Amino acid sequence: MWFIFALLSAVFAALTSILAKVGIENVPSNLATAIRTVVVVIMAWGMVFLTNGQSGLAQIGRKSWLFLILSGLATGASWLCYYKAIQIGDVSKVVPIDKLSVVITLILAFVFLHEQFTAKSLIGCILITAGTMVMVL
Repeated sequence: MWFIFALLSAVFAALTSILAKVGIENVPSNLATAIRTVVVVIMAWGMVFLTNGQSGLAQIGRKSWLFLILSGLATGASWLCYYKAIQIGDVSKVVPIDKLSVVITLILAFVFLHEQFTAKSLIGCILITAGTMVMVL
């Protein structure tokens, strides 16, 4: 089931880039990001209430709050940079560079989460990086 959700995530992320590029025309990138964020917040809280997930709020510990807030700040910074990049650059070049986050994530997961980094992971990282360079140069 995780694979289906991951694939859907990729499809929606692709749609996000195309829709955002069209929508950001003549709109300041920070304002566009704020509008997108409000929509995401409404959608996310809607799903929480739809699935009765709000009952779990009281069980969230301090460590989880801290890291969820930090993750939110990282997401916000990423979105602000991404929207500025697609506003002034070609989506077809911005998106491959943005997807280098896969390589960076694998490295950070190895360093901080002590996840396994195999020869297959290394080859994948090299290929993603090489593919990105081919697409943007």
